[in-house]
Amino acid sequence: MSAVSGAYPEKTDRRAVLSWALFDWAAQPFFTLVTTFVFAPYFASTLARTPEEGQSLWGFATAAGGLGIALLAPVLGSIADATGRRKRWIFGFSVPFLICCWAFWYAAPGGQHSIAIALVAFAIGTLCIEVATVFNNAMMPSLVPHDKIGRLSSFGWAMGYVSGLVTLVIALGFLAASPETGRTLLGFEPIFGLDPKTQEGDRAVGPFSVIWFLIFVLPMFLFVPDAPRQARIGPAIRKGLKELSDSIAKARSNRNIFLFLVSNMIFKDGLVALFAFGGIYSAGQLGWSSIEIGTFGIILTITGTIGLLLGGPLDDRFGAKPVIIFSLIVLMICGLGMISVDKTTVFFVIETKAAPEGALFASLPEQVFIGLGALIGAVSGPLQASCRSLLIRLAPHEHMTQYFGLLALSGKVTSFLAPLTVGVVTALFNSQPAGMSVILVFFAVGLALLFSVKEKRAGQTGAP
Repeated sequence: MSAVSGAYPEKTDRRAVLSWALFDWAAQPFFTLVTTFVFAPYFASTLARTPEEGQSLWGFATAAGGLGIALLAPVLGSIADATGRRKRWIFGFSVPFLICCWAFWYAAPGGQHSIAIALVAFAIGTLCIEVATVFNNAMMPSLVPHDKIGRLSSFGWAMGYVSGLVTLVIALGFLAASPETGRTLLGFEPIFGLDPKTQEGDRAVGPFSVIWFLIFVLPMFLFVPDAPRQARIGPAIRKGLKELSDSIAKARSNRNIFLFLVSNMIFKDGLVALFAFGGIYSAGQLGWSSIEIGTFGIILTITGTIGLLLGGPLDDRFGAKPVIIFSLIVLMICGLGMISVDKTTVFFVIETKAAPEGALFASLPEQVFIGLGALIGAVSGPLQASCRSLLIRLAPHEHMTQYFGLLALSGKVTSFLAPLTVGVVTALFNSQPAGMSVILVFFAVGLALLFSVKEKRAGQTGAP
């Protein structure tokens, strides 16, 4: 809906579209540098007493942030729909997010409160940026005609992927260095005199994320149209909470939306586990270090960006549901292939030679693993982007933020379940492949439910 008329605009405002997508660009360093490739490994390997303790504590912080998102996102979304404003909420959650990012710098090795600082900052920062993203998503219908929603969603994801790639190269190439060699991944000494021995480069990704966000989020506030004010905050809270209760009831009564949200909940759990354990699995099965894992992350980011550029037009032409189905099938096939690989084996039964010492990706198992991972990266972005555009096609226009809150809820409310199941099965069978195989079950169940979803607007009998 447009900010004024409540309907999709007839023409695309390119400046507004680019400004909206820059929110994903601005926020991405937190997910790429803090959550996955730089600060999280630093926390587990340096701040915590053991990697196992680090993984456990990081998991608890992730769960705490996810629980907060599950509780707040739908409620705040319903309130924002009632007040009509979205950007004020984005601003309100951006402030504590930036404070949390800056706090990572103070989580120094050996510090008395370093572990607490890192965990609290990560949990609150995750909560704030995820909730802000809900409000940013809800502005999508005001930006492009209905038949361009898929491309807009994919464009936003692609901007995030490219931002992740650029910032990962900056962080690994110029900031974070090995304490042993004092050199970065590109062989340079860290810039700004960052001390490798105290891993200042790893901690600097927090302040770097702050600066990156401040620079690139400004166009969204300046050039993206917001809905007009509709109600004061007090009455809006009461109205919003009532409408949230109504939307949950309507979602349950609307078979399309309910099935999609349940399907999304299940396969997103699998996706969370896949990315949470991917680095751990490659380290255990292939013996990869942070250099190999970081390089692997760059490859996945590149293929993910390419996948998003192709996925948007496919979404608009064939619909979001076929894109999601195709992505889940590829994820299951490639996931099965990845658990068939170890240092000397491919596809469970083909024996090969181990990689030569010091050679990068020189063995067949490593090359197969990279190829399968590249395909996973290529479909993971379109999968998530098409979930966003499918919800827009299913949900009522006037409650868009509320339903994006429900989408966030469905993607987070059980996000602990797949990682927990992977951990339990791994412990029972003392096997990483056995544990990872559980993820395939989550993808399969989510896919089975998705087949019953019809891609049409809530309350309509035909296609939107």
